[in-house]
Amino acid sequence: MVASVVTRFAPSPTGYLHIGGARTALFNWLYARHTGGRMLLRIEDTDRERSTDAAVNAIIDGLAWLGLEADEPPISQFERAARHREVAAELLKAGKAYLCFATPEELAEMRERAIAEKRPPRYDGRWRDRDPSEAPVGVKPVIRLRSPTEGETLVRDLVQGDVRFPNKDLDDFVLLRSDGTPTYMHAVVVDDHDMGVTHIIRGDDHLTNAGRQTLIYDAMGWDVPIMAHIPLIHGADGAKLSKRHGALGIEAYRALGYLPVALRNYLVRLGWSHGDDEIMTTDQMVSWFEASDINKGAARLDFAKLDAINGHWIRASSDEELVERVMLDRDVLPNGSILGVADDATTRRLLLAAMPGLKERAKTLVELVDGAAFLFAQRPLELDDKASAILSSDARALLADLLPRLDANTAFTAAELQVVVTTFAEEKGIKLGKVAQPLRAALTGRSTSPGVFDVLAVLGRGESLARLRDQSR
Repeated sequence: MVASVVTRFAPSPTGYLHIGGARTALFNWLYARHTGGRMLLRIEDTDRERSTDAAVNAIIDGLAWLGLEADEPPISQFERAARHREVAAELLKAGKAYLCFATPEELAEMRERAIAEKRPPRYDGRWRDRDPSEAPVGVKPVIRLRSPTEGETLVRDLVQGDVRFPNKDLDDFVLLRSDGTPTYMHAVVVDDHDMGVTHIIRGDDHLTNAGRQTLIYDAMGWDVPIMAHIPLIHGADGAKLSKRHGALGIEAYRALGYLPVALRNYLVRLGWSHGDDEIMTTDQMVSWFEASDINKGAARLDFAKLDAINGHWIRASSDEELVERVMLDRDVLPNGSILGVADDATTRRLLLAAMPGLKERAKTLVELVDGAAFLFAQRPLELDDKASAILSSDARALLADLLPRLDANTAFTAAELQVVVTTFAEEKGIKLGKVAQPLRAALTGRSTSPGVFDVLAVLGRGESLARLRDQSR
């Protein structure tokens, strides 16, 4: 019987969940869903000085917002230190690891000599075959793996292909430090084995670790998980991704007004493809995703493409979904205060009524909320520069002439109001835009908005007429 697929996402809680980590989580989540398996979450918090509870919460919250929750509660690597020591002791007892009493001064000397001789700095194996009885007084030992010195270690990678590491280059690396704490290299292997991880999908910056970790699996007689090392994300200029390119935390993307469904759609295309498909539902991603289809080349972050995909998903979302999302994220969005303090029926009713017009113009929730500002503006409206220019004395006089006709319309629907304004423009012998532009400026305080007849209908008869009277005097 073939074992069920188990993937894992294993971030270090030393900062936010960045965009590269989010893509790694997505690939693990998709592969687990595609195969009917599970994705687990391990918090690699052994660096106690840099790991924080706030970062752990940010990672978990970021995954939840993205819709990528793990299938079991998160596991703390730090809390498993006793198990890591136990495995190191097993290796020591079996002769597959040994105690090393090299002093910090000796290790520094080794490093300096290697650099002077233009060799990669490596431990020289001086305690590999010595008896611990020869240990200098007062030196606490580390435990090192007794690595093979000949041949090579093969890593079969779903993305990179077969990668071969000469064993002479892997050296006898440390498993357990002198204070009894495990190294990252050792802890990861023990945790992945104990968690039943069958597939390791992670960034290709870990590829060099794969050779050393394979040695630990072999020494313990454990099956090596299938590995897939995915290329890193670069900036649009091809350089390694940095903050100037948009290497932000997921919470920043949320504040920029991106939808989780859009971010998932965009991230999956960073290094993986399904033909020429750009827009994909999450169900389609799950159905199509194969780790072996991940590209070898680095992907490039492109905000213009992200905006386009986000705009698509805003338009594809129902009005009700968007109202819910806006109200959920309003405290995160920089202009969320436009919506007022209360999450009440009136706010939601206005947003829902205006949403058809709002979502056609917006690429992000920030733009959508900005477009909704007219709904909640207090009279008399503050006019932006363009609106002020549009509302000349002639334009205000035109609005004054139009007001009685609008006042007489009791239904106040967009369709009927369009007839009223169009007829008025024809009688005046002017183009519709000459009336619509000052109407929009007076109703919203801006030169752009959803359709002006929709604006009239959404604001309602009383508010619309009051705003027009303010600007037609």
